[in-house]
Amino acid sequence: MSRLRVLVVGAGVVGASLARVLSRYENFEVTLVEKEPDVGWGVSKANTSIIHPCHEEDPSQHPLRARLCLEGNRAWRRWVRELDIPSTWPGEIIVYTTPEEEREALKYVKLAEANGVEGVRAIDKNELKTLEPSVSPEAVGGVYAPTAGLISPFEAVVAIVENAVDNGVRLLVETEVLDVKTRGGRVVGVETNRGFLEADLVVNAAGLQADSISHKAGVERDFYITPRKGQYVLFDEDVPVKPGKILHTTPTPKTKGLYAIVTVHGNLMLGPTAEDLPRDAREDFSTTAEGVDSILREARRLLREVPGRDRIIRVFAGLRPEPPGGAWLIKAYQEPWGFVNAAGIRSPGLTAAPAIAEYILSLISREYDVKLVEKKGWRPFRRGITRIKGRSMEEVDELVRSNPDYGEVVCYCKMVSKAEVLEAIERMRKIGVKTITLDGLKFRTYVGFGKCQGSFCRPRIAGIVSEAVGVPLKDVVVKKAAYGVGDVKSLWRGGV
Repeated sequence: MSRLRVLVVGAGVVGASLARVLSRYENFEVTLVEKEPDVGWGVSKANTSIIHPCHEEDPSQHPLRARLCLEGNRAWRRWVRELDIPSTWPGEIIVYTTPEEEREALKYVKLAEANGVEGVRAIDKNELKTLEPSVSPEAVGGVYAPTAGLISPFEAVVAIVENAVDNGVRLLVETEVLDVKTRGGRVVGVETNRGFLEADLVVNAAGLQADSISHKAGVERDFYITPRKGQYVLFDEDVPVKPGKILHTTPTPKTKGLYAIVTVHGNLMLGPTAEDLPRDAREDFSTTAEGVDSILREARRLLREVPGRDRIIRVFAGLRPEPPGGAWLIKAYQEPWGFVNAAGIRSPGLTAAPAIAEYILSLISREYDVKLVEKKGWRPFRRGITRIKGRSMEEVDELVRSNPDYGEVVCYCKMVSKAEVLEAIERMRKIGVKTITLDGLKFRTYVGFGKCQGSFCRPRIAGIVSEAVGVPLKDVVVKKAAYGVGDVKSLWRGGV
């Protein structure tokens, strides 16, 4: 059986999910291409982490979004088990504080019925306080959706890619697509900064750059993405008020509202803002005092007590690709034959990602007449990094006996051992990551994610990388730039 060479552009959650789904079949030889040094560093890295219940999607306006959101919510329950992805399923509450907000919020009960979302109902003030004691006294009621969940989005992408590579997918990082090449009305491959890559099918899952890739293929020339910035505030783990449910304000036409969540790592997080940026501002991850002020002010409508600014450990921003009219562009083309768009995947893209992947698979099968043949040896399972945090002393002792590096704690905020860092390095190498970055290790092991944000552990982690990879300490990379730690006196001596 001849195999189609499929090249997926973009190793975010949608591209990674598609690579994993395609890896189930003998029909495809899959290459996943990413311009960044690591996977999941684009839109997927910085978001609210929510697996939405999908009662906020209007099927009359966006039927595909509504359908794939619900299917994705259900699929994630299996994926987090198969791939050992950190997750919780606390349910969520739309909180309203005025009669006007109540009228708006109650619309989502009807949308839940239309979408087939189970268990969504209105709750009064008394039940709201029973379900969520940390709620603001301003709240007069809410809409409860029990099927909402939380995952670690950056860990999810890593897990999906590890499993995809284990099933035969090839990952190429630091590889930017410069052009989509066609011949005789068919896709023949892509030109990259590292040379030409042949392909029979090219799937565009390039996030914020998806409109550009689409234009390079000669399709959807009037389709443009607007970057929408969302700023977030992250607090230390031991703040006094941490909601048990996902809380958010009543949605507006522009945003699902401000959220108060406790991440799967135990931190209170508030956000996001919703700021439409110019088209050329797709690298603007700046944060502002005004953004933080608005988040803290709005959060008083959700929480009975908002922690002080002295408890903030990080402020960050993510960008979301906002398509025209909010409609996802998922389409397989005959001209050129072999080009597939998965563009403009704005919220609830994280939730829908597994279902989007299955939908694209069905498009490829139907539009390009591919009779799918499942692999007999496909492996659905992947195990996460072995961690010491949360284990009993007896369990830790057993780990230390098997590998003394488990006894060397290198990050005290998150209780991470040297063995975990070394395991992460090996996993990065295995999937094809060429530059071992401190950020890549942070997203895999949590080093630098704690209260001190790496102030204590980063030099130690840089030393481990230097030794393991064989590069000078001064050349160890944080994200894209060198950390610059080393013999500073060499600068005075004229050394390098």
